[in-house]
Amino acid sequence: MAFDMVEAMTLIAREKNIDFDTVVETLQASLLAAAKKKYSDTENISFRFDRKGSELLMIATKKVVKKVETPEYEISLAEAKEIDGEAELDDEIEIYIDYETEFGRNAIASAKQILIQKVREAERDRIYEEYIDKVGTLASGVVQQIDKGNVIVNLGRAEAILPIKEQIPREKFRQGDRIRAYILDVQKNMRGPQIILSRVSNDFIRTLFELEVPEIYEHVIELKAIAREPGERAKIAVYSSDDRIDPVGACVGIKGVRVQSIVRELNNERIDIVPFSSDPEIFVTRALAPAKVTYVEVDELEGKMTVAVEDEKLSLAIGRNGQNARLASRLTGWKVNIMSETDYNEQRSREAEMLVPVGQIEGVGPKMTERLISANISTVQKLAACPVESLVKIDGLGAKTAETLVEKAKALVEELEEEFAKRQTEIEAQPKDKKSEAADEKLTAEDVFETDSDDEENADEGDDESDEDNQEDDSVEENKESE
Repeated sequence: MAFDMVEAMTLIAREKNIDFDTVVETLQASLLAAAKKKYSDTENISFRFDRKGSELLMIATKKVVKKVETPEYEISLAEAKEIDGEAELDDEIEIYIDYETEFGRNAIASAKQILIQKVREAERDRIYEEYIDKVGTLASGVVQQIDKGNVIVNLGRAEAILPIKEQIPREKFRQGDRIRAYILDVQKNMRGPQIILSRVSNDFIRTLFELEVPEIYEHVIELKAIAREPGERAKIAVYSSDDRIDPVGACVGIKGVRVQSIVRELNNERIDIVPFSSDPEIFVTRALAPAKVTYVEVDELEGKMTVAVEDEKLSLAIGRNGQNARLASRLTGWKVNIMSETDYNEQRSREAEMLVPVGQIEGVGPKMTERLISANISTVQKLAACPVESLVKIDGLGAKTAETLVEKAKALVEELEEEFAKRQTEIEAQPKDKKSEAADEKLTAEDVFETDSDDEENADEGDDESDEDNQEDDSVEENKESE
């Protein structure tokens, strides 16, 4: 083999980051493909790489015979003697093939194409194997070009793409800019592996903090949750397993040097760092910072919290276009309803005035009322919101009776709400001087649901359930009352 070809093979191996032996094997396969175009059979053809002479030898093994019948596998004794003077009949002799002149230009060109194709395939496989293991890590590169908004990034040994949807809004790049991004995925396609980058993923912030904050990298501080609106604002919840280390202070750094470095990387995206708490109320309160929370009401069934803040801090708690409330909800996993302290007190007062005792439901007698109150269901509103599955757990309450009670409770609540809405409409329709007077006359449950002694007796008599035990209890009550 000519020296320049060996040098070229070495250069290919170095540039494509492929093992030299792989290049040699690829060249052997391409030469064997060229040999098949000239010879009908190539089973006796082999290769040997002479590292000392820097040559790739192509060898045809033939058997020495008296009369040659198959030239591809046999050679005459006279011809064998010319190659090896000690050759004898039935010996196997190796014949070196000068493939540069034997196969011709077309065959060599074909071998070259096969070599190029095999090298590309080997390079694609290497890139895929290398970067599939790097998914979930940061990559740094140079902007090579911008194609229809997508940024093509040169990572050194491979190219990656930063799609428009994975770019921070209003972030601009120019050719030659240095860029860092999160390796989101590596996909195989016909043109080779495609490396997908992202700068909007929550994991991008996570990996940046791991680089800037050694305590996070060493798992002393843990990032419990991340909520982010790329390019605008982000909230992260941090927790320290060591009581001596302040997780927020460690992430911020001295004079904010650590977090500011991340802010600059994220195109000046604002980052709020809050301490994590396993108590949902405390966690939501911290997530709404810098607004000060005065009251928190938790609805575990619906996963919702109603939060009251100081009147002058309401806009701060909600944030621009509801951003602060939205991020706090994502961070904590709770639906957060934010109200001013005044509105909250008015709503609680109005709800308290509209509460209806559970005993006023038709068919609910004193014994049933006592059972419901013992289960912390003292009002019609609570009964309407209570699942039937929870009611049947009450001693002596059957499934059919529970369904009936819930339906009646919901009907009463709807009636009360309709009356209240009607009253509000009438107040709004009155002149201003009378509107204030009408507003002072608060609508209460008694205004809508008036009861008398006959209703109570009917309620006692109607408290008959599907269960036999309840029927016996109610009959005893009725007898006592009649006496």
